[in-house]
Amino acid sequence: NVSIPDTKAGVLVQDSGESYRAIRNGPLFSYLGFSMLATLILLAIFFAIRGKIKVDKGLSGRKIKRFSTIERTGHWLMAISFIILGISGLNITFGKSVILPIIGKDAFGPFTYFLKLTHNYIAFAFMLGLLIAFVCWVMHNLPNRGDINWLLKGGGIFKKGVHPPAGKFNAGQKLIFWAVMIGGLSLSVSGWALMFPFEYSFFSSTMSAFSSIGLDVGNWLGIGSAPYSVIQEQQYNNIWHAIMGVLMICLILAHIYIGSIGMEGAYDAMGSGDVDENW
Repeated sequence: NVSIPDTKAGVLVQDSGESYRAIRNGPLFSYLGFSMLATLILLAIFFAIRGKIKVDKGLSGRKIKRFSTIERTGHWLMAISFIILGISGLNITFGKSVILPIIGKDAFGPFTYFLKLTHNYIAFAFMLGLLIAFVCWVMHNLPNRGDINWLLKGGGIFKKGVHPPAGKFNAGQKLIFWAVMIGGLSLSVSGWALMFPFEYSFFSSTMSAFSSIGLDVGNWLGIGSAPYSVIQEQQYNNIWHAIMGVLMICLILAHIYIGSIGMEGAYDAMGSGDVDENW
């Protein structure tokens, strides 16, 4: 125990710090990098085999409204802010190994500081876009029995001429919606804790909640039982934020692919808001 107000300063040696560094700079670094590279390779292979998915009956030339202005505003606010967050976040994780050798130490310092500030402020735009998208689309993304048929037929993505019926959003789009909502919320919560360090105990609260229903998730993950120290909270938030960020990047890469070169006419839905009638 120490008599000074900041009890963190009384910890001279934090054993878990070495474990954090070993994970952060070891397997976490490698696995996250490989997962993004694997996603790009798989998308390239799929495109080489399947090609662009065409509209079965061809384009009619008649347009119908798909998304309103507020829907597209929420989507693009979320999308553009996420791209900026992804680039700035990847620099924090991989910059020393990838960017620093290219631009040198003198440029890397100011460059990284700028991206760090950008990351912090743009995060609030992402949260707002996430909220708008949730309010606009949550009712259209509730699961129904038709989604099972869509999934069983692969949505027609793998076989030409197959187009299972769906509502405003098909089962694949619903899966992306909920993955983005849950993943985005998780990123927001962990990112908030990182922006305001030592003020929150989200990991302790979450693991205690799991324990209350008989799930010892903390020990399953190898971090022990809650509560955790404020320094451990920051370390776990940092690792979790990086993992969720890269998983979201992999998901969004697939989303960008299908919404651009992967499917004929798909970009128009979020570009102008109007799509071809046959689409």
